[in-house]
Amino acid sequence: LQYVEESGGGLVLPGGSLRLSCAGSGLSLDDFTVAWFRQAPGREREWISCIVRRSFERDYADSVQGRFTIDRENEKRWVSLQMDNLKPEDTAVYICAASAISYCAHGDYGYLTWGQGTQVTVPS
Repeated sequence: LQYVEESGGGLVLPGGSLRLSCAGSGLSLDDFTVAWFRQAPGREREWISCIVRRSFERDYADSVQGRFTIDRENEKRWVSLQMDNLKPEDTAVYICAASAISYCAHGDYGYLTWGQGTQVTVPS
């Protein structure tokens, strides 16, 4: 059974930081393109960042560019999302997903393994 699991969510004041992690079980995340999505209440799921399989090629949505950093770490067993200068509009459930495609798809296409998500709350 292959799956991914997120951790690291929580409540943080505006301007603060959080670091999310996406871990793979039954799969090596270095072999997959890994993306982060988020979904706020009443809104559609939004792609926010990804890192391409077997590389450090990264891409970001405009809404998080310059504030969020995606990376592989710990011998490539984890994919992290460092989130700085958080804003109330960043409040959402953050979900990681894995794909065998060798580029960053900005939608759901190609992502076959999805986590359950971790809540990030930034109060206004």
